Amino acid sequence: MKLGNDKMCFACGEDNPISLGLKFIKTGEKTAQAEFVPKEVHQGFDGIMHGGLVTTLLDEGMAKVLNLNEIMALTAKLSVRFKKPVSINGNLVIKSKIIKNRAGLYFTKAELRDKKGELLAKAEAKFMEVKEEK
Repeated sequence: MKLGNDKMCFACGEDNPISLGLKFIKTGEKTAQAEFVPKEVHQGFDGIMHGGLVTTLLDEGMAKVLNLNEIMALTAKLSVRFKKPVSINGNLVIKSKIIKNRAGLYFTKAELRDKKGELLAKAEAKFMEVKEEK
């Protein structure tokens, strides 16, 4: 399997016209961060971001912190805890980090907070490292 071209990724793809446009930056050795402002098209109930898209933000954060550390991996298990409704048009911050690695299985965490720092959702995931075929 070969990973690497994510230009059509729904979450971060530069060539995908409906991409969320997430741009993660490395903030530490094992941490990353991005910002996102949900629009009306991202809602479930009126004024509230769809829970599946909240999950997407968290999953992408954990995938990107691995990618930014030159680890190619796919989500194996994901658990999300929703703490508060995520309002449409509010500035959000996604923070993610690598917790540990055990034989190619990476344990990660992510948080979604508003600009005031209030925790809106959090996730934990396990990612399977993918070795490129030669």
